[in-house]
Amino acid sequence: MFTEELKSLRRLGFRHVLLQVLNFANVITSGLMIWKGLGLVTNTKNPIMVVLSGSMEPAFSRGDLLFLTNLPSPSYKTGDITLYQLPGGDIPIAHRVIETHDIPRDRSSNSTLIHTDKQLLLTKGDNNYIDDIQLYQGLDWLERRHIVGKVQGFFPYIGYVTIAMNDFPQLKYALLGALGLLALVQRE
Repeated sequence: MFTEELKSLRRLGFRHVLLQVLNFANVITSGLMIWKGLGLVTNTKNPIMVVLSGSMEPAFSRGDLLFLTNLPSPSYKTGDITLYQLPGGDIPIAHRVIETHDIPRDRSSNSTLIHTDKQLLLTKGDNNYIDDIQLYQGLDWLERRHIVGKVQGFFPYIGYVTIAMNDFPQLKYALLGALGLLALVQRE
């Protein structure tokens, strides 16, 4: 099956194979630059996230692709859907804000610095019976530093590709191998 491709690869020569490898590397680095550019524009390290559980059904299902922003100025309101990650946590969690508390900071008249209000948040998955305090690892509230972003939109079920590749690593390696092979044998 691959003997024909290997023969054609040998006929192409070193320079052509090198050109194909560089084209493949260009595609990979372009994707990474787009990801980092989205992160800069949206002010979040994860501008796109895949829903991994059913805790937010019916709003979001497993496999939905979420689009996030993390603007520095606006405060969060009850009903906003946020993505938060606690220190030491591996996977960020997307849940709805069910309670907020705005705490004004000390505003001394001698200070030239502008102090912003501190906001405390309590979240809960739409499909969960109780709030997320058990998930907060000893914290009573989420703070702004725990928030990764606010959900602005979503595409349903697009993220199942990512879930399938995480659940079945062989599929991921097979797809990467096939893409690499196609990049090498493709003629332009």
